[in-house]
Amino acid sequence: MPLEATMLIIDNSEYMRNGDYVPTRFNAQSDAVNVVFQTKIDSNPENTVGIMTMAGKAPEVLVTNTKDLGQILGGVHDASAKVGGEIDIPTALAVAQLALKHRENKNLRQRIIVFVGSPPAEGEDRDEKAMVKLAKKLKKNNVAVDIVAFGDGIEEGEGERVLKAFVDNINSGDNSHLLTVPPGPHLLSDMLISSPILSADRSVSIPEELGGTRSWRSQRSQRLRIRRGSKLGSRVGDGSTNVDARSAGQRSRRSR
Repeated sequence: MPLEATMLIIDNSEYMRNGDYVPTRFNAQSDAVNVVFQTKIDSNPENTVGIMTMAGKAPEVLVTNTKDLGQILGGVHDASAKVGGEIDIPTALAVAQLALKHRENKNLRQRIIVFVGSPPAEGEDRDEKAMVKLAKKLKKNNVAVDIVAFGDGIEEGEGERVLKAFVDNINSGDNSHLLTVPPGPHLLSDMLISSPILSADRSVSIPEELGGTRSWRSQRSQRLRIRRGSKLGSRVGDGSTNVDARSAGQRSRRSR
């Protein structure tokens, strides 16, 4: 039952408008954010989660660590209006570490989960030595970092090599992971919750012999309904996190 303060760094670059993940990369990421929050809080009620962006004008903390899902969803909504630019992973990690340093409960271990759906920007994002140096600094300060790579973040080449080198150097006792999720029929959130990133939390909040808690099963069913609805033609063009849910609700009322 991990006792952690987690800062989620989400990708709000221009690449997140792409529709190779249903319904868009940004919305698939938003769904995954919801799953991470629910899993962390279900695992231990003392856990807290914050959220920040890493593109646009500059990385920005949207919500400091909280136990309130409404604040997290509000942060995601704010981020949807700030889609653009390129990611800046090193600066975002530095900002996230500072935010975690000021967490209220110092007994909470520090964790950062980074969603990368874009190619690395020019500069330190592509500099393997600089990223390895940053990894060692974070490790020294007892910060664990997980990276969820999807979209352009999983393309073979310089970016993939740098992300792998970063995780290899920050990992301590298998506390940091790199998850790559290609496009496909699966949900990004489902791939995340079945990965080592949430395995310790899942062992508490989603017992495998029960197929997960009732709340988690309900949330997953809702995500699948929204995904099926999006296949019928509901597409999000501007990164709004609510379009598909509203469309599904309207269809349900008409069916009555």
